Amino acid sequence: MNPVAETFLPADAERALLLGRIWRPETGGPALVAVRRGELVDLSHHASTMAELLDHPELLHIARSAPGQALGPVQALLDEMLAGTGHPRLLAPCDLQAVKACGVTFAVSLLERVIEAQAGGDAARAHALREQLHESIGSDLSTIRPGSEAAQRLKAEFVAHGAWSPYLEVGLGPDAEVFTKAQPMSAVGFGAAVGLHADSQWNNPEPEVVLAVNGRAEVVGATLGNDVNLRDIEGRSALLLGKAKDNNASCAIGPFIRLFDGEHFTLDTVRQAEVSLRIEGAEDGFVLGGVSRMQQISRDPLELVGHACGPHHQYPDGFMLFLGTMFSPIQDRGAPGAGFTHRLGDRVTIASPALGALVNTVQRSDALPPWTYGVGALIKHLRTRAP
Repeated sequence: MNPVAETFLPADAERALLLGRIWRPETGGPALVAVRRGELVDLSHHASTMAELLDHPELLHIARSAPGQALGPVQALLDEMLAGTGHPRLLAPCDLQAVKACGVTFAVSLLERVIEAQAGGDAARAHALREQLHESIGSDLSTIRPGSEAAQRLKAEFVAHGAWSPYLEVGLGPDAEVFTKAQPMSAVGFGAAVGLHADSQWNNPEPEVVLAVNGRAEVVGATLGNDVNLRDIEGRSALLLGKAKDNNASCAIGPFIRLFDGEHFTLDTVRQAEVSLRIEGAEDGFVLGGVSRMQQISRDPLELVGHACGPHHQYPDGFMLFLGTMFSPIQDRGAPGAGFTHRLGDRVTIASPALGALVNTVQRSDALPPWTYGVGALIKHLRTRAP
């Protein structure tokens, strides 16, 4: 097992600037925390929300050394979360930020999205279509730059083989796909269950790096995310993206935001990152693993940020940006040719040495506790904290 996935913290946690959010039962609401020398420290007196904190001109100083209440060992909390006894519990490390996501940013994900659309969301048809496309076009598209002449020629080749898909435009054209993954305050964190829509029979996790962008459009850090994907629903129609992507507990982020410090962790670290995935079946003993290498992304992270925000669109509370994944599992889990789909109880571990590990279990969205704590509830809680 990956050592990072065993501790859930970055391999160099002793020098990492980690920010997060926990639920404190004694105050009846969330608190901002930093991780210092293995201990959680409450920073709530320095900012009301994570969105405000990431905008703070003294952000690095606050994360590194500002005074706050000690809340105990972080490892104990992480272990208790997985045991179901977390008290307090770890939340997604964002709050008021919009949660955005980029799609089709890796060549292999482009092929799989085309296959989904051609199969009409039918997993049984996908296997044959995959073999046809690999034979006629190939599977290595890693050298293609979106918007280039070579990309336009490749798009024409897809169409000539009868493999038109709306994903060709965002995978090969000049404009990136950027969509709203989840509403502010709706993402779940480390140790929580992620939700699948009850209508979906073909789905998978999507392990991704998630950038933290503040209200001044500055990329200040990164974390991990699971952009839960319902392949059958999205494959039926790209216009069903909302139903496929935004459901109760269908977005997991965490465990912590690691701030860029200019020395040990920078945007270049993200550009070189490897993100591993491990799925463990609760009842059938199924195990599946994979790795996404950020070096193979077709658009630079800053280019994707530019597609999301700029003169055309501002985010005064900042936003979290999923950068996409190259992981589209096709390993059979059941009938030959049926490919992979989740089963309830699956444990999903997404890990990267510089960011730690995000661990969640899989359940149905309609069987999970409803989302009730939104922005309005947070505002009411902050009023009770006012001096």
